[in-house]
Amino acid sequence: MPGGLWSIGGMSFPTLIPGLRGPSEKVAGLVYFGRMVDKVRLAAEGKLPEAWEASRGTAYPNAFDNRCCRFLGIDYAAFEKRVREGGRDEDLLEWAFEHGRRPGDEEIEIWNAFMTKLGWRDVYTERVDIRLGEIGLPAGTVATMFEFIDLDEGRLPLPTA
Repeated sequence: MPGGLWSIGGMSFPTLIPGLRGPSEKVAGLVYFGRMVDKVRLAAEGKLPEAWEASRGTAYPNAFDNRCCRFLGIDYAAFEKRVREGGRDEDLLEWAFEHGRRPGDEEIEIWNAFMTKLGWRDVYTERVDIRLGEIGLPAGTVATMFEFIDLDEGRLPLPTA
């Protein structure tokens, strides 16, 4: 991947979106939340790919934004409105705790483990393999959705044969 973009099967990678954190990056110990914040901010600035708009928020029951909102017990539309008002990530997470629920340390540990492992020997395995195929890579190149996202967005180097 030296030098940035590469092409596989006529598609260019990685999907480079400046200002978008990886899914494993934590805000106050919680994975994915910062990425969801970034997606709202980028959408407000018109910098999120148009194809991503349909999957933001709660459009799909198993989409990660939806899962995060359910975990925190918050309404996505209210969350999006709050993010657009501005503030630090920690303040936005505190807002989520106040308007939804404040999970305990063990619940956050379980959330983090669950989210970071989705795709590894579970119902998401097929989805990971489908997404890999969409970008021209063989099944099993990565094992989880978080790894796929990081690969697709250039944070994880392309495996060598």
